[in-house]
Amino acid sequence: MAETSALEFPCEFPIKMMGRDSAKFRTTARALVENHAGSVADSAVQAAVSRNGRFVSVTVTITATSQQQLDDIYRDVSLHDDVLMAL
Repeated sequence: MAETSALEFPCEFPIKMMGRDSAKFRTTARALVENHAGSVADSAVQAAVSRNGRFVSVTVTITATSQQQLDDIYRDVSLHDDVLMAL
């Protein structure tokens, strides 16, 4: 039975990750997505620091090609020790 998705592929899809604010986390967050989506433009990566400056959310917008690709990204992101939360 084929898996169904509410999304139509390809589509633009933002992947948001939260972690402690550091250059390492920002690089890691981007690399986790690029492992599955290929290189992304700098303009596709946005970061927002929390009010207290301890945490950062990094959003990487990709052109998603399949539900499997998104599942693979979220699996890797969720398993990474530096990622506190993924949306």
